[in-house]
Amino acid sequence: MRGHMGRRSHTFQVVRLTVFVIAAFVIDAAWLASFGSLSLSAQSAGFDLAGNPVDPLKAASGKVVVLVFVRTDCPVSNRYAPTIQRLSATHADRAAFWLVYPSKSESAEAIRKHEQEYGYKIPALRDPQHVLVKESQVQITPEVAVFDAKRKLVYHGRIDNWYEDVARPRPAPTSHDLQDAIRAVLAGKMVQPNHAAAVGCYISDLK
Repeated sequence: MRGHMGRRSHTFQVVRLTVFVIAAFVIDAAWLASFGSLSLSAQSAGFDLAGNPVDPLKAASGKVVVLVFVRTDCPVSNRYAPTIQRLSATHADRAAFWLVYPSKSESAEAIRKHEQEYGYKIPALRDPQHVLVKESQVQITPEVAVFDAKRKLVYHGRIDNWYEDVARPRPAPTSHDLQDAIRAVLAGKMVQPNHAAAVGCYISDLK
């Protein structure tokens, strides 16, 4: 009788240990999945000037999203400030514009000063890890990326063809690539071409 009870006790302990191991594995897997989800969410964001992570594609509430990559010290992108402001105001009802500063060395204070100096009314993000740079497939400032309401990249490249190269601006642009891309996506049409090479200052530390 004792032997029988001993075997039952041993079996019960083995079963209890097995259940404990399985439960621990399930909890651990769930925690890892949750952690991975949080990590992916954090990785898809830039940072506002207060240091908070912001995903501009999620924050757009169904609008077309235009990311405009600029630098405080790039003369070409600075000359585009009035054009960027005008396009943002023209499409304010249906497109959300964001300034994105990809330089790791530009502080929030320097960016605030830059916005004030050039009269920007567009929300600004820092992208020191180049998460938005990579998602937008950009290499230059100024360069833009247009995402449709489903968060699909539909255009990336120059704003227009004002500059033939860094030292050679035309009297006026003859091709309005960003304007055409926004109009096309708002009309539900395919953006063609979906890329046009930008002219300006290279984004440093690209990998």
